[in-house]
Amino acid sequence: MAQEMEKLGGTSEEDDEEMDMGVKEEDDEDEDDEEKKANSDNAMINASEGIACPNSFQEQQQEQDQQLAGSGGPRRCRPKEEKERTKLRERHRRAITARILAGLRRHGNYNLRVRADINDVIAALAREAGWIVLPDGTTFPSRSQVPTSTSIHLQGARPAGAASNAAVTSSSSHVVPLQNPPTSLRGGTSPGFRTIVDYRSGRMKGVYMPTSSPYGRSSTTRSRTLTMAVDRGGTENSSLAGNCMDTVDHKQVMDIAPRLRERDFAGTPYVPVYVMLPLGVINKKCELVDPDGLLKQLRVLKSVNVDGVMVDCWWGIVEAHTPQEYNWSGYKRLFQIVRDLKLKLQVVMSFHECGGNVGDDVCIPLPHWVAEIGRSNPDIFFTDREGRRNPECLSWGTDKERVLRGRTAVEVYFDYMRSFRIEFDEFFEDGIISEIEVGLGPCGELRYPSYPVKHGWRYPGIGEFQCYDQYLLKSLRKAAEVRGHSFWARGPDNAGSYNSRPHETGFFCDGGDYDSYYGRFFLNWYSQILIDHADRVLSLAKLAFESTCIAVKLSGIHWWYKTASHAAELTSGFYNPCNRDGYAAIASMLKKHGAALNFTCVELRTLDQHEDFPEALADPEGLVWQVLNAAWDASIPVASENALPCHDREGYNKILENAKPLNDPDGRHLSAFTYLRLSPLLMERNNFLEFERFVKRMHGEAVMDLQL
Repeated sequence: MAQEMEKLGGTSEEDDEEMDMGVKEEDDEDEDDEEKKANSDNAMINASEGIACPNSFQEQQQEQDQQLAGSGGPRRCRPKEEKERTKLRERHRRAITARILAGLRRHGNYNLRVRADINDVIAALAREAGWIVLPDGTTFPSRSQVPTSTSIHLQGARPAGAASNAAVTSSSSHVVPLQNPPTSLRGGTSPGFRTIVDYRSGRMKGVYMPTSSPYGRSSTTRSRTLTMAVDRGGTENSSLAGNCMDTVDHKQVMDIAPRLRERDFAGTPYVPVYVMLPLGVINKKCELVDPDGLLKQLRVLKSVNVDGVMVDCWWGIVEAHTPQEYNWSGYKRLFQIVRDLKLKLQVVMSFHECGGNVGDDVCIPLPHWVAEIGRSNPDIFFTDREGRRNPECLSWGTDKERVLRGRTAVEVYFDYMRSFRIEFDEFFEDGIISEIEVGLGPCGELRYPSYPVKHGWRYPGIGEFQCYDQYLLKSLRKAAEVRGHSFWARGPDNAGSYNSRPHETGFFCDGGDYDSYYGRFFLNWYSQILIDHADRVLSLAKLAFESTCIAVKLSGIHWWYKTASHAAELTSGFYNPCNRDGYAAIASMLKKHGAALNFTCVELRTLDQHEDFPEALADPEGLVWQVLNAAWDASIPVASENALPCHDREGYNKILENAKPLNDPDGRHLSAFTYLRLSPLLMERNNFLEFERFVKRMHGEAVMDLQL
């Protein structure tokens, strides 16, 4: 048994010699084994690369071989010739390494150091794939038993070759934390790295499933929902065993995770914290639901110094039956309660429907009179290539078309916002309403409804372009004529369907038509329609709300972010392939109107995404970093929301790190954070204590139980 474990451990003397030989390969050695290896390597190089050795050298080598064969004596080494062979071999190896590094930097934006060697590349790629690579080169999957954690083998056996700093006993042990966390391929410490132990194994997992849920105003639960899936590889154990037990070769191994080191946010900038109210806090009759229960919950929030709440003002409720007849009664009562508690209000102009998607607990459609118009003129809604209509919101093609009882869509939005501003003037004057967030698309987000669950989309499908209503097609024809290529007045015919993968399509695959002359024309037009819509609506919102801060919600389309085309972003209207910054133009437009950017995904981890859906090639952390920097470079405020319900310290810490980046030379930070969402689950004692701790740290206050 011991011999078998020694073989598995890979610590035999032959292995050590092999490693030593690899390290000394560049030296001028005189040993016979090295000369044989050099001759073999040189032959391989000559065969594969066509590099010829000098004829004189070959003749001398043949003559020497003949002499040695005749005499039967030991082979003599030639230091100068060996040195030449070593140089040639090293030159060839460096050329390959240089080409690998150049390709990774050019096509993948990988931040490898200037003098990186092939070991750096292999280690970085392994870490990017979710493996653990220690400084000495020891590599193992993130789910396996790890040398630096406490591992209790129930049979008491210790594998040969385990790291010396791992305490492995059958009865008691101590935790040895990892001193040097792995470095991400894109530079810096991997943000998704928690510990070397995957303490999520064997238990129910949260799997991120983006949807187009008009969770109206939740962060991107409106575009991302949480489903539960049993971890791959077997049945679920008990909660205790599921958190600390792994099975290796039918033997159980217990892993005890070391405590995570927490950053101290005491003295950091004050970031206001808001809490979203339930979607159905106002019913369809515009009445406040359960005012007494809501008052109690708001008092509890106030007791932990929450700054305010966010509420949706639903177009389908306020202007439900007749154009320009507005009913604000329920909102008046709600706002008065909030003012009495001295809380602030973030109000969302919600011009989309709520309901019909996973996670929705209420149904609030568009106004009845709008639905009636849609029955006779379905082109007022976004339409896909197959002609399927999406009634979540109005198509942006109606922005300048008088199809809504004599008004354009933009005029309808302006009249609604102006009515709100007049009705709640006192709340603006008193500063109770701190921000107006303007809904610009499905789920209140600035994007096309490219991945609707009602049309069969499932994560991580790329979605479909939504530009086939008559009004957007007319705009496309006009753009093609201006360009001088009328035959470009069409959508791509090789872009796949809702659940396609990029590599399965001719448009989104590497080197696909997305980067052709036609592809660039179409994507420029498609993304510009999105920016122009926001530009028009914000111009009127700024007029309606005067000096009040306005904001725009941007969804975090993080799946397929690691591919060249960024297909899911393209169908959503964000022209952001690997060779173009698609968010800079949006930030510039927001800067023009003095609007803030509200972004999601701040609590999502790339490593978690890779573990749950490795095929999605998602990178929420990379996306968040790109969008935040695009906004900060444009000098506009950036706020954020969590995408999924969050009650654990690990998720809160991730939000904090994004809210207040470490060692930022400009001291940049989020202007506000809105928590998703007020619920009985949040009010449970343990969950609320964790939330209170999070609020203190967002406010820059000290907490006493930091894990250091």
